[in-house]
Amino acid sequence: MVETHSLFPTPFGKDMLQSEEGIAVLRQAIEAERKRDPKGIRISNVGGWHSNTNMIDWGGEAARALAYKAMTMADALTIDSKSPGNSRFGWVPEMWANVSTAGDANQYHYHPGSFWSAVAYIDDGYEGDEDPALGGELLLLDPRMPSIRMTAPDLRLANADGGQMVNEIPVRPKSGDIVIFPSWLQHAVRPFYGSGTRISIAINLIAALKKPH
Repeated sequence: MVETHSLFPTPFGKDMLQSEEGIAVLRQAIEAERKRDPKGIRISNVGGWHSNTNMIDWGGEAARALAYKAMTMADALTIDSKSPGNSRFGWVPEMWANVSTAGDANQYHYHPGSFWSAVAYIDDGYEGDEDPALGGELLLLDPRMPSIRMTAPDLRLANADGGQMVNEIPVRPKSGDIVIFPSWLQHAVRPFYGSGTRISIAINLIAALKKPH
């Protein structure tokens, strides 16, 4: 019998935002910025509103607190191999907001130049409706699969229990969730059909050597 081992796992972290007041303040800041700049920018978003990437500035103290939350999650998932007990690296955050309504989505993309990427969900937009047909899931793509399927598109790798590995993992968010994953991991958002408005905040964390004391 073949002895099977799983190699090179990809970390994916999840936590909850604890401050309802902070969430409300973030929502207000996003609404104000959207009013100031209704066009926003277009990068991976298909429809919807994408702010500039300077939310760490215009989002105020609540945005900086959210960035700190993401950085603590990154610290828990990262080890400096040359200084395991006291990492020589810190994080430089970049932050922006996304607002989506019915039919909006994000195409597959990744975030070059960053080490970790996080998404915080201020409002999932489902308004309590658990119908899976509403879509809006965060999709995570197995980075190995495109090259494998180029030659045999119907083949899948077998997992430890003998079933087939999935090559695309959906994560249905809920308000208050914050998730984090490596920035090289391709991800997308399925078209969203909730009756509410989806409001999320994306954060990139760039690794930088700390300044000596």
